[in-house]
Amino acid sequence: MKLKVLVDNNTYIDQYYCGEPVVSYYIEDEDIRLLLDVGYSDLFMKNSDALGVDLGSVSTIVISHGHDDHTRGLKYYFEQNNNIISIIAHPDAFKEKSAGDLKICSPILEEELKEKCNLILSKKPIKVSKNITFLGEIPQINHFEERKPIGKQIIGETLVDDYVRDDTALVYKSEKGIYIITGCSHSGICNIIEYAKEVYKDNRVLGVIGGFHLFEVTKQVNKTIEYLKQNNIKELYPCHCTSFTVKAEIHKALPVKEVGVGLEINW
Repeated sequence: MKLKVLVDNNTYIDQYYCGEPVVSYYIEDEDIRLLLDVGYSDLFMKNSDALGVDLGSVSTIVISHGHDDHTRGLKYYFEQNNNIISIIAHPDAFKEKSAGDLKICSPILEEELKEKCNLILSKKPIKVSKNITFLGEIPQINHFEERKPIGKQIIGETLVDDYVRDDTALVYKSEKGIYIITGCSHSGICNIIEYAKEVYKDNRVLGVIGGFHLFEVTKQVNKTIEYLKQNNIKELYPCHCTSFTVKAEIHKALPVKEVGVGLEINW
């Protein structure tokens, strides 16, 4: 499997790509090409061109969750592309979401999206390629990672607290173990890892890349570090919504690798 970071908060010194506080990854698994998330603007397309990534070869876009920093790029994608594509997400991903007076959802909601692509919505795990699985809804497994509501969402005609149950991740299975690729980890990074182990019946967690949604050193962060140590995870790439303070705290216990636009990982 090959993964390229198309967009992230961070950019590397002397590598002239642009960043924004979002996530977008280009992933290859054998003959399948896919994206995880599309960021907030058309930047994922501009960086794709600069990185030599052919978005025309992408057959599937997986959405980690429905917030606009992961989905707003769909607007620009469909303005410039009319090829048939599949989009895979949790059933809540394309509901209307808001925080106060601010809309924080995808600019294209479920009914309109069905007209533009092959939309696949699932709470259950789905194979997206030979070695990669979309996890679907992540169960609450660890007591220290309780879900917290972020704004509201509309279910039917009812406005309800949004516990971001659409937050999910991808898992790549190799002969040596599993790798986890996340968007924001609103479900809890340890919940995600533990569920990935359960889905694949494999406790060998080799690496994790993505946002951990951790900002201050709290009891949850300390518990997270203990969990990561217990699982002996060698390759940690916390990025996007993981603060420098938290990355530094993790680095005291386990080596943290830097993530930036243009990073290429071959697993």
